[in-house]
Amino acid sequence: MRILRYCSSIVLLLLATAASAQFQQAPTASPAKWKYEVKKKSGNDYQLILHLELAKGWHIWSLTPGGDGFQIVPSVAFDNNPNVQLKGKLTEKGHATTTTMDGVDGKVTYLSGNVDYIQEVTVKGSTRITGKHTWQVCDDKQCLAPTDKDFVFEIK
Repeated sequence: MRILRYCSSIVLLLLATAASAQFQQAPTASPAKWKYEVKKKSGNDYQLILHLELAKGWHIWSLTPGGDGFQIVPSVAFDNNPNVQLKGKLTEKGHATTTTMDGVDGKVTYLSGNVDYIQEVTVKGSTRITGKHTWQVCDDKQCLAPTDKDFVFEIK
């Protein structure tokens, strides 16, 4: 009788372990890799560039995606810094595709491959520019949850 209980306990333990393993997903690498660059234009004028490299098959919505308004547009928020004046709006450069998609009303625009987000600034002296950007990437089957990331640009 004891042996039967012991064997039953082991079988139940093995089944529970196998069941829990089915619910654990192996961590996957992010399809979005970011790098940050400061480019001096002239005098006190600079470009702050957020370089995005997307894995093959993934895309990010354009800053002006069109569609039905449910697309999560990338955003960049700069922390207040009295030594920094933003010039104009954030711009994007990259391979844009405008098309219709199942489940979305109207045409949408997204970017894939390598994308640059550029903010022109004028600065007073050496300074540190901080902030946070938010984005969402999608492939042909899913969109990942929006992601936030802090950034720092050093101007010397």
